Amino acid sequence: MGRPSKPLLDRERITTTALELVDEKGDFSVPRIAKRLGVQTGSVYHHVDGRDGIVELLRERVAVAIDPAALTGERPWAEALAAWARSYRAAFAAHPKAIPLLTTSPVRAQRVLDQYELAAGLLLDAGFALPDVMPVIIGLENVVLGSALDMAAPETMWELADETATPRLAAALAAMGAGHADAAFELALTGFLAHVSALAG
Repeated sequence: MGRPSKPLLDRERITTTALELVDEKGDFSVPRIAKRLGVQTGSVYHHVDGRDGIVELLRERVAVAIDPAALTGERPWAEALAAWARSYRAAFAAHPKAIPLLTTSPVRAQRVLDQYELAAGLLLDAGFALPDVMPVIIGLENVVLGSALDMAAPETMWELADETATPRLAAALAAMGAGHADAAFELALTGFLAHVSALAG
């Protein structure tokens, strides 16, 4: 019997399967990946550096949709950060169940670290003091990831059993238009960037 034309197992297939499991269940395990791929659990470990290695592969897979070009070029730093934030949000909004998994493990994937390097350089070149760089980046991530989770929330997040008990809340909810998640994100992003602009040199 000849060799199969396509390998039964490789890092790409492992990553794809792990991400499918995360999208469905919010987590993955190596035995579940192996079962779905029809291989032995030990075979998966031949291709990846354990669970932590798979988490980093997932991070790279999700982050590949983030446009690093937003952080380069001649545009002002606030416009560049805003463009990066919108791209970052869209990438994670496509896989919101991956957010808790990826935000509770250290970032090691070089492709992802390279984007942080660009963001740090952008802020330093704009005149931000070194101690302010990471708080600005982390604060921006808080806005982005919170909004990505919001995009995955139920359409009706507040269920009012008795609108007369909370009339102002009921009125405010009724006044929300279509695209309220986008509007809330832009409000938070604009406010955040306006606030941190005072830190720029």
